[in-house]
Amino acid sequence: MITLGIETSCDETAIGVIDDGKVLANIVSSQIAHTKFGGVVPEIAARNHVKVIVPLTKAALEIARINLADVDLISVTRGPGLVGALLVGLSYAKSLAISLRKPIIGVNHLEGHVYALQLANEALRFPYLVLLVSGGHTEIVFVEEAFRYHTLGRTLDDACGEAFDKVAKLLGLPYPGGPYIEQHAREGNIGAVDFPVPHPKGMSFSYAGLKTAVLYYTREHADHKVNDVAANFQEAALEHLVQVVSRGLEETKVQHLGLVGGVTVNSRLREKFTNLARNRGITLHLPEVQYCTDNGVMIARVGAERFKRFGPSDLTIDVVAREKLEDIT
Repeated sequence: MITLGIETSCDETAIGVIDDGKVLANIVSSQIAHTKFGGVVPEIAARNHVKVIVPLTKAALEIARINLADVDLISVTRGPGLVGALLVGLSYAKSLAISLRKPIIGVNHLEGHVYALQLANEALRFPYLVLLVSGGHTEIVFVEEAFRYHTLGRTLDDACGEAFDKVAKLLGLPYPGGPYIEQHAREGNIGAVDFPVPHPKGMSFSYAGLKTAVLYYTREHADHKVNDVAANFQEAALEHLVQVVSRGLEETKVQHLGLVGGVTVNSRLREKFTNLARNRGITLHLPEVQYCTDNGVMIARVGAERFKRFGPSDLTIDVVAREKLEDIT
């Protein structure tokens, strides 16, 4: 079954094509128009999706060496995300479904990230724990079995990636901030600045306090070294993730841990979780880098799996700005 995946939840327009799990094409267009604003502007994001979604689809089909008529299923992100951006993808998917007389399925963006683990990890076994960490989401999820999720904790304020973006702005670095923080952190001295590792209750995450600590430090130390601030902020931010996941592993006793979302591209994060997995004797699962950030392949994969189990969506489906994994119907 050939599935076309369409992802427009935020500022990436992504098209993916798979054939029974085999990736035929994966194209992502990341918008740079938001850089000067220091964050995503929803209206601009939606307009840019409109501009590129058709040519991206054509390019993906050419790479996959198929025609639109060969597509058996259209899978599209219906939420969570920016409503205007989501509407572009869903409207486009519906028009394709109607014109081609093909089934459509609307899927959850977060579940797409979870299913990115299935693209290269044949050894992944239920139950397992997933840390989903991106610019908009930071949560730890217990995956009991296929399509059964229990969110153990989520951020109380800023998502991890959002905190990276805001700290980068404080340091005068471009948006998106994650890659720039990581780059400068490589040249910084860990221990040169003492930033607190957040300790909220249970398995919740919180980055507001850490972000504020960086703000006060940079204000009080006009001669601060960007590399040192970046290195020690990054260390505290990632150690927070490690500590929460450690508590999750202790509670669930699982033997498999997956990391998904755009922040998992960070090499220091991968190093820290590789060490955690080694020390605990568990198996760590990471998608390829191209499937960590938003992409259409993960949407195609989860859509295909849901279609096999539950069948297609109705054409009356609508977008949702917020939708928890455990609330997916």
